[in-house]
Amino acid sequence: MNEKAIQAMREFLEALGIDLKLAGMEKTPERVAKMYGMLFDGIGRSTRGIWGETFDAGPGADGIVAVQRIPFYSMCEHHLLPFFGEVNIAYLPAPCGVAGFSKFAQLVEIISHRPQLQERMTGEIAEAVASDLEAPAVLVTVKAMQLCMTMRGDLAHGTRTVTSCSTGRFREDPALCRQAWAILGKECK
Repeated sequence: MNEKAIQAMREFLEALGIDLKLAGMEKTPERVAKMYGMLFDGIGRSTRGIWGETFDAGPGADGIVAVQRIPFYSMCEHHLLPFFGEVNIAYLPAPCGVAGFSKFAQLVEIISHRPQLQERMTGEIAEAVASDLEAPAVLVTVKAMQLCMTMRGDLAHGTRTVTSCSTGRFREDPALCRQAWAILGKECK
């Protein structure tokens, strides 16, 4: 257990006037420190080692591959409030092969388990697929609900934010870009 985080949480809650001696509150600093340890367990972790073996998909299997609706949650670095939603990834595999589909969920988990901005997270996912898998083209979209928008400020209930990032041939070839967006069920941007 991270004693420094527990003590900091205890001091933070007491500074807000919360009585930690009340029934049910005694262990709150420990529970919160443990939870944040899990929420931020992507800090310092590399994505390179998650992919394992890539697979030759066989002759004629050189088209775009998409993994859609990968659920995620992350913490906004500005207010440490959650944002959560879904990630869609389309990529053109490198000649060395395709990656196992479950690896994309692991990638999203590592990158989202850091204090984040949705825009940066979208780019980091795209860059990791491009770099780690040597994919010549990647398109990532993220659709999320930002609790900092719905719990504070304008109280914009139901608002969703959508971000996208493309790399390589999806940036250079408009026809290929349109195909990737169509696979994800969207219009080309």
